[in-house]
Amino acid sequence: MRRLHALLNPRTVAGQVFLLQLALVLLLVAVAVTALVQQDRRQATADARDRSLAVAEAFANSPGIVEAMTSPDPTAVLQPRTEKARKRSGVDYIVVLSPYGFRWTHPDPRLIGKHVSSSYQQALNGEPYQTTFDSSLGRAVDSTVAVFNDKGSVVGLVTVGVTVKRVSSTVNHQMPVLFGSAGAALLLAAGGSALVSGRLRRQTHGLGAAEMTRMYEHHDAVLHAVREGILIVDRDGRLLLANDEARWLLDLPPDVERRRVSDIALSPTMAALLVSGRTASDEVHAAGNRLLAVNLRPVSLQGGTQGSVATLRDTTELRALADRADLARGRLQLLYQASVRIGTTLDITRTAQELSEVAVPQFADFVTVELLEPVLNGGEPDAASTEMRRIAAAGVHDDPPLYPVGRLIRFVADNPVASTVASGQGVLVPDLAASGGWRSQDLERSQKVLDYGIHSLLSVPLQARGVVLGMAEFWRAEQGAFDPDDLASAEELAARAAVCIDNARRYTREHTTAVALQRSLLPGKLPEQSALDVGHRYLPAQAGVGGDWFDVIPLPGARVGLVVGDVVGHGLHAAATMGRLRTAVHNFSALDLPPDEIVQLLDDLVARADQDAATDGTSTAMTGATCLYAIYDPISGTCQIATAGHPGPALVSTNATVTFPDIPVSPPLGVGGAIPVETAELHLPEGTRLVLYTDGLVEDRHHDLDTRLDLLRQTLTATSPHNTPQDTCQAVIDAMLPTRPADDVALLIAHTHRLNPQQVKDWDIPSDPAAVPNIRAEVTHTLETWGLEDISFATELIVSELVTNAIRYGCAPVRLRLLRDQEALICEVTDASSTAPHLRRATLTDEGGRGLYLVAQFSRRWGTRYMDRGKTIWTEQAIGEKDDAAVASADALLDLWDDTEL
Repeated sequence: MRRLHALLNPRTVAGQVFLLQLALVLLLVAVAVTALVQQDRRQATADARDRSLAVAEAFANSPGIVEAMTSPDPTAVLQPRTEKARKRSGVDYIVVLSPYGFRWTHPDPRLIGKHVSSSYQQALNGEPYQTTFDSSLGRAVDSTVAVFNDKGSVVGLVTVGVTVKRVSSTVNHQMPVLFGSAGAALLLAAGGSALVSGRLRRQTHGLGAAEMTRMYEHHDAVLHAVREGILIVDRDGRLLLANDEARWLLDLPPDVERRRVSDIALSPTMAALLVSGRTASDEVHAAGNRLLAVNLRPVSLQGGTQGSVATLRDTTELRALADRADLARGRLQLLYQASVRIGTTLDITRTAQELSEVAVPQFADFVTVELLEPVLNGGEPDAASTEMRRIAAAGVHDDPPLYPVGRLIRFVADNPVASTVASGQGVLVPDLAASGGWRSQDLERSQKVLDYGIHSLLSVPLQARGVVLGMAEFWRAEQGAFDPDDLASAEELAARAAVCIDNARRYTREHTTAVALQRSLLPGKLPEQSALDVGHRYLPAQAGVGGDWFDVIPLPGARVGLVVGDVVGHGLHAAATMGRLRTAVHNFSALDLPPDEIVQLLDDLVARADQDAATDGTSTAMTGATCLYAIYDPISGTCQIATAGHPGPALVSTNATVTFPDIPVSPPLGVGGAIPVETAELHLPEGTRLVLYTDGLVEDRHHDLDTRLDLLRQTLTATSPHNTPQDTCQAVIDAMLPTRPADDVALLIAHTHRLNPQQVKDWDIPSDPAAVPNIRAEVTHTLETWGLEDISFATELIVSELVTNAIRYGCAPVRLRLLRDQEALICEVTDASSTAPHLRRATLTDEGGRGLYLVAQFSRRWGTRYMDRGKTIWTEQAIGEKDDAAVASADALLDLWDDTEL
């Protein structure tokens, strides 16, 4: 207490205040001197920088400097001038450099010609370059400028250096003023001490030591009465004060004060915090079985001694509440992760796997998922069943003794998992070892599961729209047993996953339907024909079913129509649109029209369909579809091609040369309007491979079109001409599309053949009906040569009728041609008239009208093909097929005509 009295005595306080003021004045003087010196140095450096730059600019722009630098010996001309300028300007050195950094001049002649390693790129770019460095002469400022000739080229550099000590300092002139100010400050401090002493006496109202002691005791009582621990630690790590609450919270001994904190039985983290001297707010530290929130603030104690004040608050109960809040926050985080990570795709298996991966290890150690068989195929589950297939699993280890993925599991009735299906409610099994029903599923495997360490199970149904789709089981081995709160979290997690699985199931069903529709619309088995060997491939896109399609259509005269097309978009609409276009192409091909007219008809069809869709307001437009139609004639070897917005073909010759012929391209279907479609005619030697494809084969977002076409050319060149078209298709797909494409792809490769000239016979027919018997005889002879005597009678009748009609009702010239294909005999009669006969039923009194009926009876099919000038009536008869009824009625049919009519 005597010490406290001495500290609180007014005279002592006044003396301490005077010493404090004296120290403050001395500190201010020192700071002022330091600031003045620093200011003087900065000013000197700035003056040196300005002087060096001015001298460098003046010398660089002096008359004759460019001629001197470009002279044969710049050193001889410039060295005297630089030394003279250096002495007059008062700088330390002037050095002239070549543009490449070699010295032309220097105050020390021994350094002339040496290279300077500093970078002067800024000066070479036309801007002065300045730097400050410590040279052998002291701290110096260097300025470098470039010298340019009339053409703007750098011919040399001028660098000037000035040491800072050359600029006179102002400190010596200001020191008297500074020390005078310090003396005045000391006098003011003395006067201030007297004023402070008087003011202190007035403020304490004349209180003595006893009164001040009593006030201290009151504050001490309050200090120990508060329900918060208080500690005061000095800068040496000694505990100066600890109130009663702090002693109780930390279980401190009675003689703890004045002891080092490191010597007190505190936790290492708590002791380190108390002596750290830093600021801390509500840091939680353990003290025995308590959790204390510690606040630490550095303060000044007893005349400037640095220390810290710490407050302690018991937060053990708050920590328990915080743990429960952390648990709830973890569950919310789990549900958030489930909403983000589950359902990223519309694949059922992948969605189930995402569910298992989300829950491990945050919620469970192992997760398994089973689904009903109909759900896996996109179907609707008929009823809840205990027979399911495991499709996903995840865990903290890869070797749990659980049923593997792919296993069909039949849960027994006693198994708690089976009750999940029956009730649609989750089941909690906190202790698997005590669950006899779970063990009854498989005694041997159940024991392995228990031996592995798995001890707790949650089984929850995956149900959407009130229908159970499957189940999810959550297993724990390393974590604690599940509790009812965990069951609620698992049910919420399963409910969200079930919605995603149901969406994937619906997508699978729609996708399966679209695939079935598309497969039904695409050609299954290509028709047999002898003009081409055809190979094909179709690859659906990653997005699902698309609208790419192809077709091979046999045409009259042994010709073949080849079609490839592309409908914009994917899904059911694209597949349905593709089916409509394919059906339309077949119908238009039956008219035996050239390619340009067929493409034009398709364009009109799409335009009308889009108009109807715009009027209806519910249908989707077809605009944007593309199509390529080609007709190959094996007799002439020509191929007519017309395209509407579709890529042209590739041709592979017999010597493996690949070309991309220039085909006139019309706008896509539905947007052509009045623009006519053009046809290109190609001559294809026998053995040529015609490659037709959709844009998905050659278009790639990562490569340009030319690169992809070049890859196609290389692939086709590398394939052997002896490969079948199917092998060539596979080689192209493997090279062009190593992964599943982003767009669907249709590929059609045709290997051309030519019809043997021995299989073709034609005649020019005179415009005289009397020539018909001779033509019949020649036809009969030709059929005998071909070994077709069994159909010669029917052929004679057909030829007689068609030739007679052409002579009577057509226009010259008239031609007859017979084609012997593999399975058919084709008869073609061509004339220059555009009128065609029509099949009708003749009455008993009619003298004519039975000829075409006869033709229809004895031929497999017949028709009319129009050309630019005239028409061709054709018939097709089967070879090797006998029609006994037709042969038996031949005589009866012949009785209807006399010889002159035939």
